[in-house]
Amino acid sequence: MPSASELAQRNLFEVFNERDPAGRVRAGDEIYAPDIEFHDPEGPVRGPADVVAKAGALLDGAPGFVFTVARIRENPGGLSVLDWRFGPAGGEPVVTGTDVVLVADGRISALYTLLDG
Repeated sequence: MPSASELAQRNLFEVFNERDPAGRVRAGDEIYAPDIEFHDPEGPVRGPADVVAKAGALLDGAPGFVFTVARIRENPGGLSVLDWRFGPAGGEPVVTGTDVVLVADGRISALYTLLDG
C-alpha cells in the first residue's frame, strides 16, 4: 500500500501538474477515494471528477507553470504535509502553499490546500 507521502506526491505531479486530461483522470481514479473531499480557498468539492476538474482549470489558467515540492513530511497514521511552489518552469514561484493529505485504505480521502501569504 502506498504511503501518505507517496500519494501526496502523486496528487501533485500526476493530477495537479499533469497537462493531459486523460492522464489526470486516470491518476485521480487510482489515488482518490470515491468520496474524497478537497478543500481550498475557493471552497470544497467532493469526488475524484471534481478534484480533477479543479486541477484542469488551474492548469488551463496558468500555461507554462509547474508545481515543485519544497518539503514533505509524513505521520505514520496516514497524514502527509507537502509544501509546494507553483510558477513558470525554471523560474521563481508565483504562489506557494501546503497540501495536507489524509489517507484511508490506501487512497486519499481528504485533501486540504493552504496558500501562503
